[in-house]
Amino acid sequence: MPAYWMARSKINDPVEYKKYTDLLPPIIAKYEGKILARGGNYELMEGPSYFERFVIIEFPSLEAGTSCFKSPEYDAAAKFRRSGAGEVETVVVEGV
Repeated sequence: MPAYWMARSKINDPVEYKKYTDLLPPIIAKYEGKILARGGNYELMEGPSYFERFVIIEFPSLEAGTSCFKSPEYDAAAKFRRSGAGEVETVVVEGV
């Protein structure tokens, strides 16, 4: 069953945040992830307007999505974001 990694983020330092995002494509591909939405235009329908960037990545399973997030490769990339370059809420949810 597919699973979806959904993230909402606020970018505080675009230069440092880009160091994080530039590393992600091969990491996501390693876990068979497919980026469905990453940034781009959006319309907030309801809820707080704090976040300004949205990402949706499809994985073949919940296990693949969570393994990607917990991987050493992702952790190394996320250090750029976690240093204050961005604030993120991430969830991996099973599809139907």
